[in-house]
Formats: sequence, C-alpha cells, structure tokens
Amino acid sequence: MIHLEGIHKTYQGAQPLHVLKGIDLDIAEGELCSIMGASGSGKSTLLNILGILDDYDEGEYRLAGTLIKNLSETRAADYRNRMIGFIFQSFNLIGFKTAVENVELPLYYQGVGRRRRHELAMDELARMGLTDWASHYPNEMSGGQRQRVAIARALVTRPKIILADEPTGALDSRTGVEVMELLKRLNREDGITMVIVTHDPHVAEQTARTIRIKDGVIGN
Repeated sequence: MIHLEGIHKTYQGAQPLHVLKGIDLDIAEGELCSIMGASGSGKSTLLNILGILDDYDEGEYRLAGTLIKNLSETRAADYRNRMIGFIFQSFNLIGFKTAVENVELPLYYQGVGRRRRHELAMDELARMGLTDWASHYPNEMSGGQRQRVAIARALVTRPKIILADEPTGALDSRTGVEVMELLKRLNREDGITMVIVTHDPHVAEQTARTIRIKDGVIGN
C-alpha cells in the first residue's frame, strides 16, 4: 500500500535542515503500525509526506502503486480526499459547525449532495456512539467525544489509509485507551491501513509493528 525508497527532505533557509536522510519503508495494506521518535526526529515530516501534505526532494513514494511526486494541488487534494483520512492530536474541528457538519465536510469537498452527506455523516456518528451529540458544537463536548467526531470525519469518505498524529496526545489516559481500542477495532473490522505517529510507548505497543525514526533515519 505504501512504498518509500530513498526519501530525502531538506527544508531550505539560512541554515538548511536535512530532516529525512534516505527513508526506506513499506507498509502493507491493512497493517496497523506506529511511528515513534523524539521531537525533531523527522516523524511529523514523514507523516506529512505520506499524507501528500508535503513533497520530498529525492527518492520515490508510491501509494497503492501510484507515484506521488510533484502533484498539482488539485491532484494532491484529490488523492487525499479519496485515499487518506487524517486524525490530529488537537482534533482540528471547526468550532462554529456542529458535530454532524464537521463530519460532512470532506463529503462536501467531494461534491456529495446535501441529503446523502447528512446520511453518511450520521451513520459514522452512530458508529462512534455519538448520535445524540450530532447537533452539538465542539466546545460542548469532552476531549474523547471530540476525538471520536474527528475519527468519524476521517472515516466518512471510506479512505484506504488513516494517518493519525498523536491521536491520544490531548486525552486523559482512560480516554486514550478507549480511542486506541476504537482505532484497533476499525483496523480489524474494516481492514483500513493505519499509521499512528506517537511518542507514547503504551500506544506503540498496541500496534502490530513499531517503526522507529531517529535523526531522519529509520532504525531497528
């Protein structure tokens, strides 16, 4: 599903920063894996490249067999919308939209009609146990509820891959366990390929494989 070969990334500036230094990585379809590394190790840059949010300088990135390189913003957005769902530590929900409106948003960008958008979004909220919270705003919900809304938003387009950046980072430990159980169940039941960036070893140990990155290189 994901194939990286010799990926390099340097951020230009007064002092150029060589962040990724020849990343080789394969992630199989349906795999549940974690990426661990200290702050500044390159894990967020790697996640941004996987999510087609950032480009790379050298190497090759193939997503489901397609070479991802120098895409126009329109094509990159199309791939993201069809292939990838994102989950963020800070939820990234829109405060002035209700839970169901937040979940509908990716479908709006896909051009799905209003009634169908609403049906699909409500279906995902029901899977998350949030039907009764559909008309509530993010500031009326707990952290765990907001993260489940964010997961519903990530799933509503039926993506092949979920990229989760510290999905339990803003949650208390008990809620974090609940969110991880939910992600594991979605991986198991829906067969979604899941890549979780984390610095928490308790999160990493719940995944089938841990990829460790240090100073821009993947180690053992």
